[in-house]
Amino acid sequence: MRLSDFDYALPSGLIAQHPIEPRDAARLMVVDRRRETITHRIFRDLPEFLSPADVLVLNDTRVIPARLRARKPGGGTVEILLLRLSESDAGMSGGELWETLVRPGRRLRNGTRLRVAEGVTCEVVGMRAGGVRLMRFSTARPLLHIAREVGEMPLPPYIHEPLHRPDDYQTVYARAEGAVAAPTAGLHFTPGLLARIRDAGTRIATITMHIGLGTFRPVTLEQIEDHVMDEEWCEISPQAAETIASARGSGRVVVVGTSAVRALETAGREDGSVGSGTGWSRLFIYPGYRFNVTDALVTNFHLPKTTLLMLVSAFAGRELVLRAYREAVERRYRFYSFGDAMLIL
Repeated sequence: MRLSDFDYALPSGLIAQHPIEPRDAARLMVVDRRRETITHRIFRDLPEFLSPADVLVLNDTRVIPARLRARKPGGGTVEILLLRLSESDAGMSGGELWETLVRPGRRLRNGTRLRVAEGVTCEVVGMRAGGVRLMRFSTARPLLHIAREVGEMPLPPYIHEPLHRPDDYQTVYARAEGAVAAPTAGLHFTPGLLARIRDAGTRIATITMHIGLGTFRPVTLEQIEDHVMDEEWCEISPQAAETIASARGSGRVVVVGTSAVRALETAGREDGSVGSGTGWSRLFIYPGYRFNVTDALVTNFHLPKTTLLMLVSAFAGRELVLRAYREAVERRYRFYSFGDAMLIL
């Protein structure tokens, strides 16, 4: 398929800059794949579409304050986006080695040293594909501890206004630190809504996929099949795998977010069960993919020409998805990370 097959027009005024309050007051577009119908509800109505036989799957990754500002030796500042701690440096005493994106980074050669904060410096030690730089950080404490003090939340570039609260870009169930972007479909949940879902008998399973460069790297090749995803780390516990498997036969696996879908489908088997364990995924889902685990999907409205929109199109059909997006624009839904939601049945 061609990249242009996943394009659509969006007025910039529909890009949400802040989450709605309360979170579960967001609008919910319900798309029925079998009937090819589109209806309009509120996110807090989600329990009406769930049954006690279903399992709702959440991604409990937590966004780290991954954006650091550093000073160059001759003056001037650069912005460093932490992607992940390099495995090759585990246990070494020479500091932490991180994969990063640096802006502006064109003139930063190997050996360049930067000052991040008092007692914290870093050095460019290598380059990887896609503009990724390896940076060695010298600090007496773990870098994540420093980032919590001086780092900033790595908001997407289309959000131009500051957060009202730091946790606006975290799900209420975020637990495992490691993501550089939020699993935004989960931002609509509140503790009260989760309690209602549990009280109605629907089981909830949590898995982890640390959203990284693989999710938000743009597709640049016109033949989308040639795109290669960057790998992202995920974990599925034996308890979560058992809970998900219990939905087979009588219920559905209702997955919240494209990241959780990719984690489950990476570990999924043809019989619908899911393997447990930890590992890396670079699964690229686009139309023609056969889903083994996912029966229903809660997702946001995604940017054009992205792997996220391609995944949703694979699940619901490209024509139906683009029709739903056109209707969302006509009805002035709010788009992207802090925008409204879609439930695909």
